[in-house]
Amino acid sequence: MIDWSKVRHFKREEFGYADGVKPDPLLVSMLDNARLVADIPFQIASGIRSREHNDRIGGAPTSAHLTGHAADIKCTTSRQRFIMLNVLIEAGFTRIGVYDQHIHVDTSPDLDQDVCWVDVSK
Repeated sequence: MIDWSKVRHFKREEFGYADGVKPDPLLVSMLDNARLVADIPFQIASGIRSREHNDRIGGAPTSAHLTGHAADIKCTTSRQRFIMLNVLIEAGFTRIGVYDQHIHVDTSPDLDQDVCWVDVSK
């Protein structure tokens, strides 16, 4: 369970909602720590997704967004991308997707670890 009064840089609403799904406490903690070190805003573009929403936007069938283990952080400049990638790795993320408009991070215990991929935002 997350004590949102102790989360420094995010509000519960930023992570989205789907029936029965809550944000992963490890994800929130790691993001909060990364944001503190980065000293630049982290805006969540996508958090928890319902199966219907995930299918509609062409998300992966096993997306960590479906279980509350993922967040996409808006990122559009090379400087932001450099800063964010450094602090996200330092914070302990081992699943990172680099997109033209955002960076995906997740803490899924069920998906392959120590991976980084590149793609285009949908």
